[in-house]
Amino acid sequence: MREEILAYYEQDKEDARLREGAGRLEFWRTQEILRRLLPGAPARVLDVGGGTGVHAEWLAGDGYEVEVVDPVPMHVERAGRLPGVTARQGDARALPAEDAAYDVVLLLGPLYHLPERPDRVRALAEAHRAVRPGGVVVAATINRFAGLNDTLVQGNYFLPERRTRVDEVSADGRHRYSLEDPHFTTAYFADPAEVPGEFTEAGLVCEGRYGVEGVAWLMGGVEEWLDDPEHREAVLAATRRIESEPSLLGASGHLLTTGRRLP
Repeated sequence: MREEILAYYEQDKEDARLREGAGRLEFWRTQEILRRLLPGAPARVLDVGGGTGVHAEWLAGDGYEVEVVDPVPMHVERAGRLPGVTARQGDARALPAEDAAYDVVLLLGPLYHLPERPDRVRALAEAHRAVRPGGVVVAATINRFAGLNDTLVQGNYFLPERRTRVDEVSADGRHRYSLEDPHFTTAYFADPAEVPGEFTEAGLVCEGRYGVEGVAWLMGGVEEWLDDPEHREAVLAATRRIESEPSLLGASGHLLTTGRRLP
C-alpha cells in the first residue's frame, strides 16, 4: 500500500465522515441500495476495503456473516471488535480468501486507490474468484468530475492552485498526492462508462449502476435537510428516483456498480 494512502487513512476520519454531516447521504444511500441488491441473510459477505466496519456493522446487525479485509492495521483492529464481524489485513488484488467462499463480495473503497486499470481489473477478478457462482459483487467508484463539482460547491475552485489540480483530475481521472493539497490522497476518479468494461474483463456480468448521492450532494442545504426526518425521506426518495438514469450517473459523487459471477 502506498505510504501516502496509509497515512491518509490512519488519520481516522473516514468513519466519522460517513456518520456525520453531509456524508450521511452517501452512507444511507449505500445502505439502502445494498439492502436491495444483496441476497437475504444469513449470507456470507466479504467486505474488501471495509475500513473500520462502518458498513460491516449494520450488515452484521441485519444477520449477515461479515468478514472485513483491509490493508490498514488500525482499520482491521477496530472492525474486528464489532459484534458479528471478523477482520484481517489484506490486499484487494490478492485476497486472503478461498475460491467461491462468499455469497457477496463488496469493494466499497479499493478501486478508489488503484490508478492503473490492470490493478482495478485484478481486484475485480479476485472478487470474482472469491464469490460463489451466481454470487453478487458490488464495487464503488468515485465519479470523474466529483472533485470539480465539490470544489465548485465549496468555493475552492476559485483558488488558482486548486483549480489547476482539479482540472487535471477532470482530464484523466488521476488525483495525484501532493503535500500542498492535503484534502485527499492518491486516487482514481472513474468515468462511469469505463466501469462495466472492467467488470467484464474480470469475468463478471455487469447488472446495474446506481448513482449514490445523485445531485442532492451538490445542494447547499443538504446537511440541514438530512437533519429533518421529513426532508431526509424526500431527499432519499428523489435520489432513488434518478439513481440509474444514464444521463445523470456522472453527476453523483459516487457510483455503485453491481455484477454477478455466472453460475
